[in-house]
Amino acid sequence: MANVVTPVKTGVQGIYGPFKELDSGFRRNDGLADFLTLHKIINKEVGAILTAEKKIQVSYYPGCALHGTAREYDDSTKTVSRILGVELRELPDWNCCGASAAHSTDEVLAHQLASRNLEIAVKEGRDLVIPCAACYSRLKAAEKKGEEKAVTPAIPGKIRVLSILEFLAAPEMAEKIRDSRKKSLEGLRVVCYYGCLYSRPPRVTGAKNYENPEEMDRLMKMIGVESIPWSYKTDCCGGSLVLTRTDIMRRLTQKLFDRALETGAEAIVAACPLCQANLDTRQEEISREAGKTYELPIFYFTELLGIALGHRDPGKWWKKHFVDPSALLQKKGMN
Repeated sequence: MANVVTPVKTGVQGIYGPFKELDSGFRRNDGLADFLTLHKIINKEVGAILTAEKKIQVSYYPGCALHGTAREYDDSTKTVSRILGVELRELPDWNCCGASAAHSTDEVLAHQLASRNLEIAVKEGRDLVIPCAACYSRLKAAEKKGEEKAVTPAIPGKIRVLSILEFLAAPEMAEKIRDSRKKSLEGLRVVCYYGCLYSRPPRVTGAKNYENPEEMDRLMKMIGVESIPWSYKTDCCGGSLVLTRTDIMRRLTQKLFDRALETGAEAIVAACPLCQANLDTRQEEISREAGKTYELPIFYFTELLGIALGHRDPGKWWKKHFVDPSALLQKKGMN
């Protein structure tokens, strides 16, 4: 008599807990081939359940820049998160945090703009992850003020307010990155630029190594990038003066270019949309004034993570860059 595979809807016998309702769709009557078919189906369905159970959910505050001028940062952040099994749940009905002008014009309004987002995040009940360093700074300041003056009830201790950089550099996520890496970016020499708001002021951010943060450096080394030590990783680029004192902004930015080139870096890696935009868009202008050419690619750290994790279309990100990094990446065999 021929082997028969009979459809059945009774679940897999002997599996309990989260798998007790698992339905293979088959019962083995006889024959090795049928048994192997059943075995593959069970493995696939159990794997799907385990993956769903391990998925990490966090609230996500993109801020104004990532919905506007920094869409490549938003997209690369979401791409990396998706590959790592992290679900970013965008904060519903979020508002501008007030960076970078509100706190210098109206202290009360500045606090209320940021604290409203925190209140929404608390209701959502998940840790809040923020890519923009300026947004992160304002929400951390509102969190700190709420703790000190109890002006924002029920926020302290309910959730964690994290930058996307510290979130991805945490041990659990770093292990996921290490295990998920598809490509090494060995041979690429960069300096990591954190800007002035990621780790400072330490009484607000809680950063212990606020003059020499290392989270981005560790992530870059993990994917094979050579992160060169330098003393300017937390210097201000003048981004907040881009409209009011462009002379100061150009001077600060050129200093960063010169110091980065002195180290032998081929690119600068950033974690702030204001810093990235300032460094990326001003090179042609500064080159004309200085009488020499600056052409340093300015990456978001999530873009390089995306390449290392196997994202197939990083080229769409480079279309948003003023200094196109395609030639550098092609030269390194990474494009």
